[in-house]
Amino acid sequence: MLAGRFAGMRSTPPASRHWDGSPALAHRVRRSLQVCPDGISRLLRCGQCGRCRDCGNRIEWYHRSTERAVRLHPQELPATRVPTVCRWHVSSGVAHPAGDGSSWCRLPHAVVCPARDTPPTPPELAELRRSLAVNTRRLIDAGVFTPPPASTDSPASPSAVCRPARPIVQLLYLRYLASWPVEEIQCIAQTRRRDRCTSPLLTPGAPAGTWALVPATASSGQLALPPSVMAVYDLNRVPYAEQLRWRAQRCPQHAAAPTAADLAVADWERFDPLRHHEHIHTRLPTTTRRPGPAGCTRQAARP
Repeated sequence: MLAGRFAGMRSTPPASRHWDGSPALAHRVRRSLQVCPDGISRLLRCGQCGRCRDCGNRIEWYHRSTERAVRLHPQELPATRVPTVCRWHVSSGVAHPAGDGSSWCRLPHAVVCPARDTPPTPPELAELRRSLAVNTRRLIDAGVFTPPPASTDSPASPSAVCRPARPIVQLLYLRYLASWPVEEIQCIAQTRRRDRCTSPLLTPGAPAGTWALVPATASSGQLALPPSVMAVYDLNRVPYAEQLRWRAQRCPQHAAAPTAADLAVADWERFDPLRHHEHIHTRLPTTTRRPGPAGCTRQAARP
């Protein structure tokens, strides 16, 4: 009987407790995340989420294999509700503009963004666009989101001529449209405190570009543009390493630290003369202003 009574008893306590029954506190080994140097995207998953600057709704950034990152709707939709030309799928963190054969797909946010009037929303996605418009109104009423002001750039506006809000930057022999003025373009790398770096790209000790007037030529197959010249912030004459740093949108400190991850998407957009014609300026920005017929001075361009 005694043998049967003690046969089911454990001779050693569970691993989560000591011999006397007191709980054993396991020491967790903290390991920091590292970015794979051979990966296509250096953007952390926490940095891929954001909000549309036009409507305030949630979006997710994903890199493409050939072009810049694309903004996708954060939720998957049934493929039957999405037209074939609007279907996307994500594979290994990279977005592809096609379906993967499954019954679910992703959708670009630009197709259903309520702040955009063109192109027209497909009828299958009209209900989703209306729900996003209602959510935008709720965010505005709650004071969480403020719509961007309407563009008032015109040749008669001194602020638009002397300091472009979205300048055209030329680097690596390509032209990009920046989302911020040249002096306010911010580094997108992650700091040791796990927040975004606040340093600008244009630092006093680094080589800077120059403003220049270049011919306002259209792309191949497009009609000629009305203005003959346009102001461009030219970086083609700076060293090649500096151009790569600007393209990656990193300050000099984080450009020398390739292991630092990105917390945001680079704000560069391929410049299209026809789609971005309102951002074309025919005069150079200047350091100081003086009253005149065009509202700008005739001094040397700001470096």
